Amino acid sequence: MPNGQTPHSGTTSADPHAAVPAAVPPAVPGSSPSDTERQTASGKVLWHFTMSLDGFVAGPDHSMDWLSGFSFRPGLVEEYTGSTGAVLGGRDGWDAFPDAGNLYGGDWQGPVFVLTSHPEDAEAVGDVTFLNCDAAEAARIALRAAGGKNLEVLSPTIGRQLLERGLIDEIDLHIAPVLLGDGIRLFDNPGGAPVPLGLRSGADPSAVVNVRYRPIRAAGEAESGTDRS
Repeated sequence: MPNGQTPHSGTTSADPHAAVPAAVPPAVPGSSPSDTERQTASGKVLWHFTMSLDGFVAGPDHSMDWLSGFSFRPGLVEEYTGSTGAVLGGRDGWDAFPDAGNLYGGDWQGPVFVLTSHPEDAEAVGDVTFLNCDAAEAARIALRAAGGKNLEVLSPTIGRQLLERGLIDEIDLHIAPVLLGDGIRLFDNPGGAPVPLGLRSGADPSAVVNVRYRPIRAAGEAESGTDRS
């Protein structure tokens, strides 16, 4: 469980080899939002991550050193600390970052549940509960503990299992302007069927979200369009 990505701390990244549609549908007014509405506490099971542009929510071995130097809209951290009632994560992430007090940079406190097949070797810590059960049962337990607020799922593996069971209410992503190229993907399901999603913001739930970036070059390196001979 990553230790509190900012804004927390995670749908599917597009396949770069997928065929491009033969025709681009006409634009729908208001269907290309630049941001989402504020998150609210409504008892949702929320799969929530900051994710790289190429679909990774953590680097190799759950490293999070890539997650710095990015800006988020003002008040975003407070938005999630106020709407989150409980957190559910996995054992691999917990072992990499065994500090529930660091979630949201320490600004959030509450019940944390870690799903593991070997709770006997887990050290009890504060409000952290280690569960050895089905992912669906873990989500039910954690959602009850959330007390009407949202349950944040901070695990790619658990999130995928809950998605397969129809238990994810919303996938909430903050896409960071970086390409990692390696690490832990949000949705890693080789051989599985595509999972259709509906965009929560904008007039058209099937709208493609358009983003446009440029590589940031080191000082003295040639800019795009200049002579590189």
